[in-house]
Amino acid sequence: MKKIVIFCLAILLSAISVTAQKPKKPNASEIYQSIQNLNFLGTAMYIAAHPDDENTRLISYLANDLHARTAYLSLTRGDGGQNLIGPEIREMLGLIRTNELLAARSIDGGEQFFTRANDFGYSKHPNETLDLWNKKEVLNDVVKIIRQFKPDIIVNRFDAKSAGRTHGHHTSSAMLSLEAFDLAPQPDYKTKTVEPWQVKRIFFNTSWWFYGSQEKFEKADKSKMFQVNVGEYYPWKGLSNSEIASLSRSMHKSQGFGSTGSRGDEMEYLELLKGDMPKQSLFDGINTTWSRVEGGKAIGKILKEVEDNFDFITPSKSIPKLMQAYQLIKDLKDDYWREYKTKQIKDIIAACAGLFLEVKSNEPYGIKKERIPVAIEAINRSAQPMILESVVLLPQKTEIEVAKPLEHNKDLDIKNHIEISENSAYTSPYWLNDKASMGMYFVENESLIGQPINRPELKARFNLNIEGQTISFERDVIYKYNDPVKGEVYQPFQVIPEISTSIASSVVIFNSDTPKQIPVKVVNHTSRSKGTVNLEVPEGWQVFPENIPFEINEKDAEQTVYFNVTPPSGQSTGYISPRVNVGHKTFNQDIVSINYDHIPNQFIVKPAKAKVVKLNLKTKSKIIGYINGAGDDIPQSLRQAGYQVEIIPVENISVNSLKKYDAIIVGIRAYNTIDNLRLKQKDLLEYVHSGGNMIVQYNTSHRLKINGNLAPYPLELSRDRVTDENSEVKFLNKDAEILNFPNQITRKDFDGWVQERGLYFPNKWATEFKPILSMHDKGESAKKGSLLIAKYGKGNYIYTGLSFFRELPAGVPGAFKLFANMIDAGRQEEQQLKN
Repeated sequence: MKKIVIFCLAILLSAISVTAQKPKKPNASEIYQSIQNLNFLGTAMYIAAHPDDENTRLISYLANDLHARTAYLSLTRGDGGQNLIGPEIREMLGLIRTNELLAARSIDGGEQFFTRANDFGYSKHPNETLDLWNKKEVLNDVVKIIRQFKPDIIVNRFDAKSAGRTHGHHTSSAMLSLEAFDLAPQPDYKTKTVEPWQVKRIFFNTSWWFYGSQEKFEKADKSKMFQVNVGEYYPWKGLSNSEIASLSRSMHKSQGFGSTGSRGDEMEYLELLKGDMPKQSLFDGINTTWSRVEGGKAIGKILKEVEDNFDFITPSKSIPKLMQAYQLIKDLKDDYWREYKTKQIKDIIAACAGLFLEVKSNEPYGIKKERIPVAIEAINRSAQPMILESVVLLPQKTEIEVAKPLEHNKDLDIKNHIEISENSAYTSPYWLNDKASMGMYFVENESLIGQPINRPELKARFNLNIEGQTISFERDVIYKYNDPVKGEVYQPFQVIPEISTSIASSVVIFNSDTPKQIPVKVVNHTSRSKGTVNLEVPEGWQVFPENIPFEINEKDAEQTVYFNVTPPSGQSTGYISPRVNVGHKTFNQDIVSINYDHIPNQFIVKPAKAKVVKLNLKTKSKIIGYINGAGDDIPQSLRQAGYQVEIIPVENISVNSLKKYDAIIVGIRAYNTIDNLRLKQKDLLEYVHSGGNMIVQYNTSHRLKINGNLAPYPLELSRDRVTDENSEVKFLNKDAEILNFPNQITRKDFDGWVQERGLYFPNKWATEFKPILSMHDKGESAKKGSLLIAKYGKGNYIYTGLSFFRELPAGVPGAFKLFANMIDAGRQEEQQLKN
C-alpha cells in the first residue's frame, strides 16, 4: 500500500526563527571594548558539571570588566535533566542545552567547552559519578582542554569536599578540576598534540548557599577568600554586569531559568584552593600586557595608540595602525597568542570598516557531491581603501579572481557554486555519531573533543588587500531568507543524506497478537529516486511484504509505504529498522529536526529505527483526559497502548467537561508551570469525589504555583529520589488492588527501567494516602513516597514521582502495566459487580 505526498523541508525550516546565526555587527562602543580586550593577555576558565551551573555574573565580569579571555567548561551537556519547553529528553535535550549555553556565552562574552561525560541523571555520590563517567577519560579531557585554552586562573563552581551532600556530578567537577590543575603542567602526563600548561591559581566560587545560611556565611573565616564586585555598570552597553548575567542565564529556557536583572554592587567570593593569594586583582602576578610574549612590546605600543586615539565617530581611522599590528601579530612565535590575537584583530578590522562579507545559499540543505548555487556579497562601509583580490570556496578550494576595489558603500555581488564533497560529514552533532555508554560519549575524531559543536565545512575565504597587505576573512555558508513576520532569518546550512527514512513512532506497542500496520516514510532529497524498501524485524517477529517498491520524481517529496508486522505470542521487545535500497546504495538514516526560537535549527542524522514491544496488557478504561505539564510524550505512549487520549486545555476544565473521562492524568510539573491550573483544582477534585480517577505526576516544591490543596489531603513534596534504575522495589502491600488489577505486577516489572526510578517523592502525607512501593539507593533509608493512592469520595487520587515520563516513551513493559493499573484504580469492584 502506498501514499505519496509532497514534503517540503524548506517550508518546515522557514517556520523557525534563528537569531543565533545572525552575524555580529558591533557599534563603535563595542569595537572599543574589543580593542581593550585585544590589549589584555590573560585567560580564565570556569568549571562545573552542567549547563546552567555556571555563574554568569562572574563569567561576564571576567570577560567584560577584566577583559580576559574567558571560558566555561561544562563537563556534561545536561542530557539527564528535565525539559520545560518540550518533550525532548536525553540526547535531544543535551543538544538543546548545548546550544542554550552557546547562546548564553554570546551574551556574556565567554566561550564554551565540554568533555565527553554523559549526564546520566542525578547522582548521589562522586564515586558513582566517576565510575560511570570513566574518570580516567573525563580527567584526560579536562587536562587536554586546560592545556589547549591555557587559563591563568580557574574557578570551580562547586566544593570538592562535598561528597554525599550534593549532586555527585557537582562534586566530581570540582575534584577533577583540582586534579587536572596538578596534572596539566606535568610533562609525563600525556595528552595528544597538547603541551603542558601551568595554571597560576585555582579558586572555589563559594557563597552563603554552601554554608547553609547568610548568617553562617557572615561568621565564616574569609582570610582565604578574594572578593570581587560584579555589579559594575558598563556605559558602553547601557547595562550593569548583573543585567548582562541575567540575560545570559535566561537563555537556559529548557530549565525555566528566566532571570530578572539587578543593579548595584554585588559581591562574589572566591576561596583560594591552590596557588598564591592575589591582593588587588585576580590576575596579580600575571603579566597580561603585550610584553608577555616575545615580540609583543612593539604590538602593545601600536595598539595602545589605537586605544587612546580611537575615533567613535569614524572607527575606520584606526585601520592603518591595526594593520601594522596585524602584520606583527602574524609573526609571533607563540602559537597560542598568535592564533587567538590574529582572530581578534581581524574581527576588529572588519568591524572598523563596517565590512560585511557573506556567502549564502537559497536552499537550506544539500547532499554529497551536489553543486550548490551561492550568492557572495562584499561591501566596505567605510572610507578605508581596500581591494577584494579573490574569494576561495572551501573545501574544494575553488578560487574566484575578483581584483576589484571595494568602494565606499558599494555592494559587490558574485554568483557561483560550491561543491559538497563526497567525504563531507552529515550535519549532525559529532558526539552523537557513535553509540554512547551510560556515562560517556565516544568521539573518534580527537580534534573535536572539547568543542561545543562541529564547525561547518562549507566556507568562503575572502582575500582582501588593505594598506598594501593581504588579509583574509572566512565566512560559513549560511541559509538566509525573509520571513513576512520575522524579517531576515539566518540558519545554518545543512548537509544531509540524499534519502532519509523514518517510522512514525519511536516506540510501537502491540497489546495483542494482531498484526499492526507500520508506516515507513521515504523522503527524497535529490531530483528523483527509485528502489525498494524493506523492514528488518527481531527474531520471532514477522513482516509482510518482504519489500515494497517506491519511486519519487520530485525533490523533497515523500512516499509512505506500509508493512504488516506480527508480534510473537509472548511478551517481547526489540527493534525494527527500515532499509531503503537504491541501486547499489542502502540508506537507513532518519533526520530529526529540533526547532526553538532561541537557538539555531538543529539537524540530527541518526539510524532509523523504532522499538517494538509486545505486551499482554489488560485495560478497562478507554477515554483519558490529559493535562499537559512541562512537556512529555506520555499521551502518545498511551495511544500506542490502545487508549483514547484527549489533551484538555486548562481553560476548558470544568466539572461537566470532565465527566466523560475514565481518568484524568496531569503531566509532569504541571503545577510548577501552568499558572491557571490552581484555579481549576476545585473542579478536578470534584471530578475525583464524584467517582473519577486522577493521576498527578511529579512536581517540585520549588516554584509550586498552588498553595495547600495540591491533593485532597495533606501532602508534602520533598527532594527524595531514587537514582539507581536497578534498585530493588518492595511491595508494601502485595494485595493492593493497584498491584493486581487488571494486571498482576511482579518485581520483574521493574526490570529494564531507564535512568532512574523516580524523583521528588513526597516524604509526608495524610493517613488517607496508602503508600504502595518502597525503594532506595544504596546506603540510604527506604523511600515510600513514590506511589501514593487515596480514596476521595467515590474516586481515587494518585500521586506518583515514578519516572513514567521516561519509562513509557522508552517502551518499558512493566511501566505500562503499572500505569494501566493506576488508570483503572477502583475498577476491580465494578468488574466484579458486572460479573
